[in-house]
Amino acid sequence: MPTEGGEREAPRRPRIRLDQPRAPKRKLIPDYDPEAFGRLSERIARFLGTGRFIVWMTVLIIVWVVWNIVAPHDLRFDEYPFIFLTLMLSLQASYAAPLILLAQNRQDDRDRVNLEQDRKQNERSIADTEYLSREMAALRIGLGEVATRDWIRSELQDLIKELEEQRQSAPGSGVFPAERERGRDVDDR
Repeated sequence: MPTEGGEREAPRRPRIRLDQPRAPKRKLIPDYDPEAFGRLSERIARFLGTGRFIVWMTVLIIVWVVWNIVAPHDLRFDEYPFIFLTLMLSLQASYAAPLILLAQNRQDDRDRVNLEQDRKQNERSIADTEYLSREMAALRIGLGEVATRDWIRSELQDLIKELEEQRQSAPGSGVFPAERERGRDVDDR
């Protein structure tokens, strides 16, 4: 715009406010939720892989062919070479294949995540098992130094044999030499 002196004024830009979010820009491509689309494709792929789909597809094709052969000529919509039926089946196949592949890719991703979780769980289990093995080995080593019931029993049996041998070598004396000197103590019971 020219001013009084004939000079052009620079166009004013709107002031950008940093304390407010920008207005969303319009896009040519609509937004969609990839997870929702993936779930829908899995449901469709699951249905396409069932016997129910094959039965319904077979019934539809039979009704289509019978209608276009038996119906009055002016009510037929697809004459003998059934070109429209071929087109519909091709269209269905062209959509089914990518949907099935998308569902398989999503299943592969889930399997990969599950495999990673299983691998981490196996690593933890192996670490726990190795720790328990080391602890058991330490207990066995420690148990080798501890007096067991059988060892104590054998030691006591050896002591009894020794005492019996001493008694037989000195007839007339008591089992214990201390009893001989001061008599039996009643409080020892």
